[in-house]
Amino acid sequence: MILFFKTPRENIIATEVNHQPGEQEIQELCWLYGDATPLKEEKLEGFFIGPRREMITPWSTNAVEITQNMSLNGILRIEEYFPVKNRNAEYDRMLQRMYDGLDQNIFTINHEPEPIKHIESIEKYNEEEGLALSPEEIEYLHKIEKENGRPLTDSEIFGFAQINSEHCRHKIFGGTFIIDGEERESSLFALIKKTTKEHSGKILSAYKDNVAFAQGPTVEQFAPDDQSTSDWFRVKPIESVISLKAETHNFPTTVEPFNGAATGTGGEIRDRMGGGTGSWPIAGTAVYMTSYPRLDTTSTLLTETKGESESKGRPWEQKIDARKWLYQSPEDILIKASNGASDFGNKFGQPLITGSLLTFEYKTTAGDTAKLQDGTAVDDEPAGEVYGYDKVIMLAGGVGYGKKRDCLKKEPQKGNEIVVVGGDNYRIGLGGGSVSSVDTGRYSNGIELNAVQRANPEMQKRAYNLVRALVEEDTNPVVSIHDHGSAGHLNCLSELVEDCGGTIDMTRLPIGDKTLSAKEIIANESQERMGLLIDEQHLDHVKRIAERERAPMYVVGQTTGDAHFSFVQGDCVKPFDLDVAQMFGHSPKTVMTDVTVEHHYEGVTYTIDKLDSYLDEVLQLEAVACKDWLTNKVDRSVTGKVARQQTQGEIQLPLSDCGVVALDYRGKKGIATALGHAPQAGMADAAAGSVLSVAESLTNIVWAPIATDQAHPCAIENINLSANWMWPCRSQKGEDARLYNAVQALSDFCCDLGLNVPTGKDSLSLSQQYPDGKKVIAPGTVIVTSGAEVSDIRKVVSPVMVNDKNSSLYYIDFSFDKQRLGGSAFAQMLGKIGSDVPTVKNPEYFADCFNAIQELIEKGWIMAGHDISAGGLITALLEMTFANTTGGMHVNLHDIMQEDDDIVKMLFAENPGVVIQVSDRRKKDVKKFFEDNGIGYTKIAYPTPDKRLITVVKDDFKHDFDIDTLRDTWYKTSYLLDRRQSMNGMAQKRYTNYKKQPLDIHFNPSFKGTLESYGLDADRWKKEDGINAKRPCAAIIREKGTNGDREMAYTLWLAGFNVKDVTMTDLISGRETLEEVNMIVFCGGFSNSDVLGSAKGWAGAFLYNPKAKEALDKFYARKDTLSLGICNGCQLMVELNLINPEHEHRAHLLHNASKKFESQFLGLTIPANKSIMLGSLAGSKLGIWVAHGEGRFSLPEAEDRYNIVAKYNYSEYPGNPNGSDYNTAAICSADGRHLAMMPHPERAVFPWQNAWYPADRNNDEITPWIEAFVNAREWIDEKINGEFHRKRT
Repeated sequence: MILFFKTPRENIIATEVNHQPGEQEIQELCWLYGDATPLKEEKLEGFFIGPRREMITPWSTNAVEITQNMSLNGILRIEEYFPVKNRNAEYDRMLQRMYDGLDQNIFTINHEPEPIKHIESIEKYNEEEGLALSPEEIEYLHKIEKENGRPLTDSEIFGFAQINSEHCRHKIFGGTFIIDGEERESSLFALIKKTTKEHSGKILSAYKDNVAFAQGPTVEQFAPDDQSTSDWFRVKPIESVISLKAETHNFPTTVEPFNGAATGTGGEIRDRMGGGTGSWPIAGTAVYMTSYPRLDTTSTLLTETKGESESKGRPWEQKIDARKWLYQSPEDILIKASNGASDFGNKFGQPLITGSLLTFEYKTTAGDTAKLQDGTAVDDEPAGEVYGYDKVIMLAGGVGYGKKRDCLKKEPQKGNEIVVVGGDNYRIGLGGGSVSSVDTGRYSNGIELNAVQRANPEMQKRAYNLVRALVEEDTNPVVSIHDHGSAGHLNCLSELVEDCGGTIDMTRLPIGDKTLSAKEIIANESQERMGLLIDEQHLDHVKRIAERERAPMYVVGQTTGDAHFSFVQGDCVKPFDLDVAQMFGHSPKTVMTDVTVEHHYEGVTYTIDKLDSYLDEVLQLEAVACKDWLTNKVDRSVTGKVARQQTQGEIQLPLSDCGVVALDYRGKKGIATALGHAPQAGMADAAAGSVLSVAESLTNIVWAPIATDQAHPCAIENINLSANWMWPCRSQKGEDARLYNAVQALSDFCCDLGLNVPTGKDSLSLSQQYPDGKKVIAPGTVIVTSGAEVSDIRKVVSPVMVNDKNSSLYYIDFSFDKQRLGGSAFAQMLGKIGSDVPTVKNPEYFADCFNAIQELIEKGWIMAGHDISAGGLITALLEMTFANTTGGMHVNLHDIMQEDDDIVKMLFAENPGVVIQVSDRRKKDVKKFFEDNGIGYTKIAYPTPDKRLITVVKDDFKHDFDIDTLRDTWYKTSYLLDRRQSMNGMAQKRYTNYKKQPLDIHFNPSFKGTLESYGLDADRWKKEDGINAKRPCAAIIREKGTNGDREMAYTLWLAGFNVKDVTMTDLISGRETLEEVNMIVFCGGFSNSDVLGSAKGWAGAFLYNPKAKEALDKFYARKDTLSLGICNGCQLMVELNLINPEHEHRAHLLHNASKKFESQFLGLTIPANKSIMLGSLAGSKLGIWVAHGEGRFSLPEAEDRYNIVAKYNYSEYPGNPNGSDYNTAAICSADGRHLAMMPHPERAVFPWQNAWYPADRNNDEITPWIEAFVNAREWIDEKINGEFHRKRT
């Protein structure tokens, strides 16, 4: 039966139960649903928008699990429905449907599982199912039919198509290219592998796993000793490896952007989880490329206005007519895809630390030509053809690390247990591999809709917690591990068992949709699942960890040792039954035959008198403009290991060139990553586009000091690259030849530089077909991700200019080429491409420049530095000043080498290069250094601290650029997009206030910044064998979805506590009682994915489980205890009414005023307060991270009734990020013992964790936030020992 509940917001929550619930159960559900009202009706009239009935949403999965954790049994499904006025209301047709009334059949699916089919005509089945099998592959399958003496089943053919699709097997990259009648010697794969063959660097694993691994440093592992129960954290040294990976999820993101990008992010994270025998993802990257969004620039547009504006967009967008988009508009895709990727990372707990954005379209002109080598014109490329990212690019990448012990998979042995960890099977992503391998729009919407994904990051976090635990243990029981992606169980489990073979018992696979056929069970792409091979002797221990982490784990089969792979139903029928060798096929190698087409694109014409107009428009291009709309909604601090993320300076603007994370909490060793691409230049010259993509990635990562060793003394040769190729193969004459030239150029350039490309991916169907037969082709694109070990994360150079008049800015051109405007943002703004594109003329000189900058960073001579890329030199110089509140610069272009003294070229050319700021005290040293190393350099500017202008001079030319005005212009595009995601006018407030709210930091005079001054020793683990019984004990408490636990645990440990890891399952089971600990911390994250309200489900687990409730009640009844709740933990403490139980009117934490997740580094003021932890910090103004969606304190009583212990520095958004009453960031109990705080002090205890830190305190080891935790330890020390064990100096 289905019960209906009406929430205070008038929404309907439908609850399917398998019994008649009692009154107590009804009341518990009413509480859970936010004081909802139970309805007696079995049928509701009216129109409602809700989920597709056949798709159990992740929201429902989490909601049902919450009820189970509250000891409510027999609840099968819970969904939310939204009332609307009529059937014409808008909704997302990919994910939702319109209901005319709600009744007892809303979850009923009139569909029986289809029986196994024996396919008589493979050719017909191929077209009906959209399998994209080639004639050669069909012929091969007929051969298998003859070998096996039977027709193949639908599961076998469908599965074969997926695992042998271009998407999965990269047949073009491994194929033969015949260009202009001549067969090329190397395949594309061979060209890429050549880089690692010639320069292996520190690579330990390449091309044979989900990720590439390189040798890393020895670092500290901080983890609980036994993760099958609650246990104490310990520090151990490990020899690490570093991982690098990037994936694209283009087709799913085009069709349904939120889940497409979310599952792209999730899939890439799983790739890093699945490296070797398990490893740890640590930070992510993202790239979005779409056609023009045609933003509405009318000032009267309301915040909630939808993206389908009647406005034709900005000047450069008006040159090309919008198409009738197949699925979603580019603006919708940008908003929804970035929301999806951000949401997944936020909930999983992976910070996104760098990224890129490009919008692009081009319409060919009569002045453009396309000719064969003999000079004849290509007849199928007339003027007026449109190029664009109608089929979008969504790249998710990242870096990670693991143990060197685990970086290679082991050999499967007969009898290994085959295990699946994660969520259920649904009708999701069916055929995604095949459909992703052809032009979007080629097949019917029904087939393409089957590839729509379903994202559940909280489920993936649980699976990850299991993998994390297994890798952290002294003995890793994993033989092999693989993620579930394209082709689901079939691809994952078959690759897991390899040639050993295996049998899968289908009755053991978890089925979320009972209508699935055997084919659909075997090959669906339900996400958040991992396949593992486990040594049988360790299976029970692995099960205990999985149960503790609430990670669903299923032992589904065994390896057989017979090189045969089968899925077996309960009736012993085998819908899939093939030899492993048959599955992966031996069809003929793909042959790509093409001719060279030389494109010439019309160049730009311009006049110097329009300089201001040109700059205004260039600064508003999405690729150049402020990316705050992307960074303000994505967590950039979770893990507490982020040393460099996007935002910089007092005003915190997204300006960073690279991202950097620490490998442990010691603040020394880390990983850097950066991105590069140049598809506009690549259209004119594919080889130059590849070179520029590598060059940009390198001039972005150059600001992090790359670790070297004796075997690899040059910084540049210690960098690893991922190359992701997105290309419209077979779309038009010459395109495949261009791909070959592009790959050849990248290979050659990397070999010349001493670089390797040990990983990457290709997606070679980058075009979109419309119902009228027209096709829009995207520019061939390569996105290059660089990754490397960092020698000292505290030495990463900032792009923000220091306002020191006794310093100079130097321009260093890495390209050794003339300045050219082809392929630039400037040309794009004018609706052109141009054929005069820059490149790197001398790779050896480029490497010398790179290594020289690295040496200057190690010397500590560079005060600030920025690369020159999109928008050219003038954009780089402006960006170096934007994050400051004062100061400008005087620029003299006299010494820039330029044949025709073209000032526009000087300012807007995008030749690879950098600008560095150096103190004039080093002027002679720098001059000698560059000359000794043969590096050309030019002093082009000096700071003018008293003027807020950039003054550019060149002989008789002089022009003033108003920095603040241009900063608003640069920010405007972010504001226009932010209006689509920030509600209640908050985008306008952000645009108005961002420059009015600089960080204001003030430390108390007693603060010394050293560990010693607090009596702390980060090396104490070397001296204390085991747990020190004299130390106070603390516990971190986490629920499923918690993701801020490790940084909190380490902060407590550093402050002098013994620290215990406690999960809710420990408390519910009674194996943990909290009797040993005097302090508990409820950590941050997204418990239960914030379903039914942040911390609601977590609170239910305490309130409705007797043993957990007893442990908590007894803890709070003691007089020697302290508690702290951070973020989600703060929400829990307020929900449980632990702070002010004496108040008549309860406090609440509500959705942020913007109605979206807010991520920001901002300032807090600590007023005089009665708090054990924060009392001594009164008078301080401290920087801190916020990262939450429901952080708005609603405090119904007068301010003086609350013990408010921290306030946001500013009352207006975004300085007050959530709209909290009284600017409240933290409240404390009346006795000062129990503290609830939304911001994250545990992510700001080290200066390197802070996005901005006072420049005059460069030598600080620690920030004042550590004092709060030391205060807690000392208070407990006094309570339990009767005296302070104070060691402060």
